[in-house]
Amino acid sequence: MPYLYRAPGPQKHLVPKDARITHSSGQSFEQLRQECVQKGILFEDPDFPANSSSLFYSERPQIPFVWKRPGFWQHSEWLDVVIDDRLPTFRDRLIFLYSADHSEFWSALLEKAYAKLNGSYEALKGGSTIEAMEDFTGGVAETFTTKEAPENFYEILEKALKRGSLVGCSIDTRNAAESEARTPFGLIKGHAYSVTGIDQVNFRGQKMELIRVRNPWGQVEWNGSWSDSSSEWRSVGPAEQKRLCHMALDDGEFWMAFRDFKAHFDKVEICNLTPDALEEDALHKWEVTVHQGSWVRGSTAGGCRNFLDTFWTNPQIKLSLTEKDEGQEDCTFLVALMQKDRRKLKRFGADMLTIGYAIYQSPSKDEHLNKDFFRYHASQARSKTFINLREVSDRFKLPPGEYILIPSTFEPHQEADFCLRIFSEKKAITRDMDGDVDIDLPELPKPTPAGQETEEELQFRALFDQIAGEDMEVTAEELEYILNAVLQKKKDLKFKKLSLISCKNIISLMDTSGNGKLEFKEFKVFWDKLKKWTNLFHQFDTDKSGTMSSYELRTALKAAGFQLGCHLLQLIVLRYADEGLQLTFDDFLNCLVRLENASRVFQALSTKDKDEEFIHLNINEFINLTMNI
Repeated sequence: MPYLYRAPGPQKHLVPKDARITHSSGQSFEQLRQECVQKGILFEDPDFPANSSSLFYSERPQIPFVWKRPGFWQHSEWLDVVIDDRLPTFRDRLIFLYSADHSEFWSALLEKAYAKLNGSYEALKGGSTIEAMEDFTGGVAETFTTKEAPENFYEILEKALKRGSLVGCSIDTRNAAESEARTPFGLIKGHAYSVTGIDQVNFRGQKMELIRVRNPWGQVEWNGSWSDSSSEWRSVGPAEQKRLCHMALDDGEFWMAFRDFKAHFDKVEICNLTPDALEEDALHKWEVTVHQGSWVRGSTAGGCRNFLDTFWTNPQIKLSLTEKDEGQEDCTFLVALMQKDRRKLKRFGADMLTIGYAIYQSPSKDEHLNKDFFRYHASQARSKTFINLREVSDRFKLPPGEYILIPSTFEPHQEADFCLRIFSEKKAITRDMDGDVDIDLPELPKPTPAGQETEEELQFRALFDQIAGEDMEVTAEELEYILNAVLQKKKDLKFKKLSLISCKNIISLMDTSGNGKLEFKEFKVFWDKLKKWTNLFHQFDTDKSGTMSSYELRTALKAAGFQLGCHLLQLIVLRYADEGLQLTFDDFLNCLVRLENASRVFQALSTKDKDEEFIHLNINEFINLTMNI
């Protein structure tokens, strides 16, 4: 499965004018339109052709469709989706979305663009209203069950409406027969209502909380307390009624007491809009930060906390909450985790994964947290559940401080790209804990002067003399022979065989004279390294199987002096781990030699440029390049 590489860290929040071009030609809508105007032709879209492949991915059409011409935001970025105006019809009628006015086609064209974005019309099957609201607005969704809503639910809705959020509500149905059924109070079950206002009035000396709801039918209204013609309005003065826009009209919009609203409606959905989707003069806006990432099998697909051995390998994002809410002691924020492109991947057998996240208090160390931290520390907050929806979102209130947010699938080893969005009342600072690359290699030791060697060093010199022969230098062929002979005798190591190329890489690493061979002092330094790397391999071979799990590789490499970001780690696992996500010692050795070669070359090049910022920005790209060669 391909993954789009993105630079680590929080991403710039994009607005519609930054829409990324998605057409294969590389042209925007305006450019394609201009080309068609100049040529005098109607646009036909080669990326989403007018044939059955754009309708279904799992079946052949049951009827002959005829494509006729009438006479968005995804994953935290706006997309410029270009379509032609051919629409699927049968017997001169549109097959999918259509308007009551048969000469109106905007909704069908919008649906076609949405279908193209997801791969086919069939890929749009199923889902929820809130999913579409997010895709068409770029907002982040929350769902509340009114019977279990928080104590400050009225305040949440009040703030949401002030921010221009889209708010919907509905009454659950127990079976198909209840769909669109009318209750004794005039409400429709299984029907999507919108919330259009929330306010308070003085009623008989007390503050009464009211909420305004709209039936999109434009008729059929609530007939209980505070309905259009109810007696409660007689106790409210004309000026107050005017302020609340109260009119006794059968227009589908009505007020009701907030307590009645919670008693009669079961679910409330809020789509919180990003600043770019709001009017410039909006008084209240969310602060938004976005992180793009991937769960990759063998390196960053660690599963949930139930799987302690791998949970710590998931991507980790540091969240700094520095400002309290107005008049509050805590900080309010929303976390929304979205798995990307699952509808588009349906045709390849992909289903929605079960996803969620956990939030931990951050320790003072500014680094990727290891397994032991999660063994002894509980989470401060987490998503209500792990569930197989496109997006999981929840609202939290935590004291100011620093936290680590860990998005994950429920089961380990499951792969997907994800988008993590954080909406906060006040400015929040986030940082990807997996993007930094840091190399900390020890200086090469100086050889012991002749006459001062220990007994062990004298014995090692005798071994070298035996291997090197008359020229007193070890060639790649001689190194291949001795390393394979020594390492294959170690029963506690799973070892295949070092190739001649591997041995040439070792000589390239250690050869300071440039003659393609190892002198005694170079061979001695390498042998010391080999012993250190062997000990490291034993240390991280936790089950003593003679192999190392790819999930332990991050820690083992760090102990060897290499702190790598997620993307580099993913490349290394793909190159060196087997199907069971295990590395043998020769895989581990080859990996270390290649990394150290790359880092030493980079250090040599960087001494020519004293600009430290240049060095910091490019070491990740340089090692990435060399690991791909």
